[in-house]
Amino acid sequence: MTNKYILPSVTEAKRRTRQKTSVEHESFEILDQHRDIGNGRKFCIRTYGCQANERDSETIVGIFEALGFQETKQYEDADVILLNTCAIRENAEDKVFGELGFLKKYKTTNPDLLLGVCGCMVQQETVINRILKSYHHVDFIFGTHNIHNLPTILYQALIAKEKMIEVYSKEGSIIENLPVSRFGKHKAWVNIIYGCDKFCTYCIVPFTRGKERSRLPEDILKEVNDLIAEGYQEITLLGQNVNAYGKDLNLSRGFAGLLEAVAKTGINRIRFTTSHPWDFSDEMIDIIASYPNIMPYFHLPVQSGDNEILKLMGRRYKVEDYKAIYDKLSAKLPHCSFTTDIIVGFPNETEEQFQRTLDLYDYCQFDSAFTFIYSPRSNTPAADMEDNIPLEIKKERLQRLNKKVGYYAKKKNQAYLNQVVKVLVDGPSKKNPEIYSGYSETNKLVNFSFKNATIGDIISVKITETKSWSLNGEEI
Repeated sequence: MTNKYILPSVTEAKRRTRQKTSVEHESFEILDQHRDIGNGRKFCIRTYGCQANERDSETIVGIFEALGFQETKQYEDADVILLNTCAIRENAEDKVFGELGFLKKYKTTNPDLLLGVCGCMVQQETVINRILKSYHHVDFIFGTHNIHNLPTILYQALIAKEKMIEVYSKEGSIIENLPVSRFGKHKAWVNIIYGCDKFCTYCIVPFTRGKERSRLPEDILKEVNDLIAEGYQEITLLGQNVNAYGKDLNLSRGFAGLLEAVAKTGINRIRFTTSHPWDFSDEMIDIIASYPNIMPYFHLPVQSGDNEILKLMGRRYKVEDYKAIYDKLSAKLPHCSFTTDIIVGFPNETEEQFQRTLDLYDYCQFDSAFTFIYSPRSNTPAADMEDNIPLEIKKERLQRLNKKVGYYAKKKNQAYLNQVVKVLVDGPSKKNPEIYSGYSETNKLVNFSFKNATIGDIISVKITETKSWSLNGEEI
């Protein structure tokens, strides 16, 4: 193994210091030797995982385009193929390894093709070792802290013909002058905080994304105002835990203060994800209720309805705390909607403990939920716990939970029948170009017949039919 490789270290990834986060406004640059290396070449990127990866891919595409590359959606047309990966669950990694195996044939027919892997997966030592052992056709690898070095990495792999592996394991910095190629023209992701310090026992994110580090308020507000000037209607404030925003900057009002400042810009719609119940303050709730451009939709992962399991998960709150937040939001915003995440089959979860999760679901009656069978992640504390629950039982519990998810999703949507909702138009339906679709303020997918709607409009739609996972209506 060449000593030129910069490999990940789980020991370094765990470190948290009091060192102030470096915020760099001019550190990204394209050197003369790197400029135009993409002229006449095409790249193809595939993105797996969460919104943070989608936002990273917007930056990666921006860098490719700044180097002169053109994007293609077809592997066979590409000179560079890049997979931006997710590590949250084992099946996400399996998909990527399967795709890497599939892509080998393109390298066989086109030896000059470059194949790269980036994102959360490669922040793990086990993944890098597996790629080096079994996927020799991968030409370059970089991590979540190395995106700004992509021009150098591409140059070395493309021009110098060197195999490049550059994966830093560190707390992380903030680089503000990275290019971006937005995937949409009316909705945008806005990063406000990177990383996570919660260290839930099942989660790999604190190792792959580094410590919690907040962008400066003035940088966030400048980005929001620029998006308003460009005609964007909706932004989603983005972070692994947005509620922790500003703690590292010693901002007295934290995320509540930022939410209010963003609301005062006048942007038509504001969403945020993801929230951790531990940091959901009363002031946040008051601010959300005070500004109509903060959308009344909350994704608030609970993970389990049992206090003992929550303790084993390292979630830092009890079911009673979660219910209190839910009750306050419901009281202040009676027409809001809720979604959540739930893990089934955490090590040693009993039937009684699982039943408490079902009871909590009955209490909250979520609009929907993302449900998963527990997936062990190497180097996390939960991976060392004895898992004595047979897979058949886990699958049966997931089935029972999903039945409840479907029941309440349908029930919640039925309440919208004959109601008029405000919809931000995304464009024609994929199945029927004569039907348009978009999302309501409460984040309901609405398909509707249109009269004068255009992409990016916010229009009134009367709901004429309800389904479990969507609403149908007509523009009025």
